[in-house]
Amino acid sequence: MMSCYDVKTIRTVVNPDISKIRNIGIMAHIDAGKTTTTERMLYYSGYTRALGDVDDGDTVTDFMAQERERGITIQSAAVTFDWRSHRINLIDTPGHVDFTLEVERALRVLDGAVAVFDASAGVEAQTVTVWRQAEKHHIPCICFLNKMDKPTANLSFSIESIRHKLKANPVLLQIPVSSGRSFTGVVDLLTNQKLTWGSKSTRDDGRAFESKALDGSDDADLLHAVREGRTALIEQVADLDDEFADLLLTDFSDNFDAVPSIKLQEAVRRVTLARKGVPVLCGSSLRNKGVQPLLDAITAFLPSPQERHHHLVRCYKEDLCALAFKVVHDKQRGPLVFLRIYSGTLKPQSSILNLSRNNTERISRLMVPFADQYVETSSLSAGNIALTVGLKQTVTGDTIVSSKASAAAAARRAHGDDDGGGVKGKNADVVLSGVEVPDPVFFCTIEPPTMAKQADLENALKCLQREDPSLKVRADPDSGQTILCGMGELHIEIIHDRIRREYNIDTHLGPLQVAYRETILQHGSATDTLDRSIGERRHVVTVELTVTPLDSQSEVASCELTLADDLEDKLSADVRAAVHNGVHSSYLQGPLLGYPVQGVSTFIHSVVTESGTSSAMVSACVSRCMQKALRTAGGKLLEPVMSLEVTVGEEDLGSVLGDLAQRRGTVQDIQSRHDDDKVLVATVPLAEMKGYSTVLRTLTSGTATFSLELDTYQAMSPQEQSVLLKKMSGVL
Repeated sequence: MMSCYDVKTIRTVVNPDISKIRNIGIMAHIDAGKTTTTERMLYYSGYTRALGDVDDGDTVTDFMAQERERGITIQSAAVTFDWRSHRINLIDTPGHVDFTLEVERALRVLDGAVAVFDASAGVEAQTVTVWRQAEKHHIPCICFLNKMDKPTANLSFSIESIRHKLKANPVLLQIPVSSGRSFTGVVDLLTNQKLTWGSKSTRDDGRAFESKALDGSDDADLLHAVREGRTALIEQVADLDDEFADLLLTDFSDNFDAVPSIKLQEAVRRVTLARKGVPVLCGSSLRNKGVQPLLDAITAFLPSPQERHHHLVRCYKEDLCALAFKVVHDKQRGPLVFLRIYSGTLKPQSSILNLSRNNTERISRLMVPFADQYVETSSLSAGNIALTVGLKQTVTGDTIVSSKASAAAAARRAHGDDDGGGVKGKNADVVLSGVEVPDPVFFCTIEPPTMAKQADLENALKCLQREDPSLKVRADPDSGQTILCGMGELHIEIIHDRIRREYNIDTHLGPLQVAYRETILQHGSATDTLDRSIGERRHVVTVELTVTPLDSQSEVASCELTLADDLEDKLSADVRAAVHNGVHSSYLQGPLLGYPVQGVSTFIHSVVTESGTSSAMVSACVSRCMQKALRTAGGKLLEPVMSLEVTVGEEDLGSVLGDLAQRRGTVQDIQSRHDDDKVLVATVPLAEMKGYSTVLRTLTSGTATFSLELDTYQAMSPQEQSVLLKKMSGVL
């Protein structure tokens, strides 16, 4: 247990009413202030008795040693607290692209999100990524313009960047009282209340602040800005919400400004839930200003669980339905599984059915998560986030239900069949969609210090893989070495460090390699026959197929598989499944260097089997035939190309551009920011970006920042491919 902060006991251990629950995430570009904002929320809600600070390494949600040393969030952390009679389940997510899976699986189970922005930078590269993830899950959002105390903070610039870069509709709810070092508070445009914090807030904890109505004694420029801001707000909301527009025209046509603030607030809530607009608030979390109104906005504008339309969940009615979205390993308790409960009630000492894996497990203990501390509870109902002990087989993305009978009943409802008829094979229709896991882009070998530690290393990697599905581990078929595959340099570095610290194994990492892809140059056809006797049983199968490259615009797309029309009816379900398995297993290892294959269409002309031939033999024959066809078609390598964004001072721009040219980079845009910094947007092969952070720090004396995101896989030139093939020979 941690000793650097004091956590109050959860007041409402008994389940709160579902309408009072808010499941939210905090998301942003790295260093925008997510964790600092979370710390202030916990402090003002009364669940911590001291303000945590990222620089001091004593925050609640960044509890890993690596997070405290580096001052960044690596794992998403869940905390539960109350605010003005509402229960808030909050997940603080990472801002670094290497840990984008943490954002993805958090947003998968949340109902709303707060996007935090650096008010001097506006929308940054990773902001776009996390915003896109939130949009994919149709999550209503609130924007918080943080760091308004910075000299370069700019409200209008930030608003415009939200509008243009995120293609969102910002609804400004607050006007800052001054900015930069003079920033003291905000004016609420809904109520015309001026909220100010003490001028010595660097030492003040910000718990107390003054709220008063604007009057003639206030600054004339501020009064003018508020009048214009409120008028613009009313007009904007009327354009977005028909009910509010009707109210204005019917009851307040002579004076729109006379509309009651509660009616305006209700309209803003409807606009937010319909995702027609995003409320925008501002403050300075580090200076303890503006966080309490943000908490009020979370409860006022973001949805409760019952306001989110999870159509599939309705089929379960009052029966248990939950999704496992995160697993962590505890040395004392074993695997701890985080569940989002969508329906029904969860209790300790109860059996559950893992519908995704069709096995039964038992929950021994049930807890409410609070970062790395947990409070035990006797039950949790729909809408809550639970932490369970005892689920040893469950992994991220699994659907948890109470029994096979409840799953069968849900399947009947999903198919409009409540008469109790059979539903064999339909349970898959009531499995919740899981969590999308991105493909790794880097890999390296990992070796234990001695062979005696090999089993310990395998156990450590197994545990870490269960925690982090974006970490892939495989054995090299030729050398037998263990290969570690991850999302980036930092990701692999953190895994390496965790193995050393948490499992006491001093492993050795080989050189970092880029995870290329392969595709084919032309058509390739093959026929293969497998004739094998095992015991008294003879297995005979003949396969004919053709592989074709997809058009150049689709060469990074998923591979396709088509069976001849007559095969769909002629082949049994088992044989069809075996054909699919054989083809897809071949896509995992290309003919050039054994990288996964992309952009290939496979057509199966014929599959002829003799009676008694097993599905495994069919799959093996198809796989062997595929390898022949792929070799005949000729191969080419695809390399991952990254989207790079560098924020750099004008004086260092030339040095950064020169270095980028040596890395085969292509500059796409150079944008000017209001604070005279430049934003360099480029694409560059991932292979050229190893060690870039160190080089950039040297070139700019540590003043520049950058972000990377996978853009596409691009065909290498014949010359580049030839050089790489020679360089890689003997490596894989």
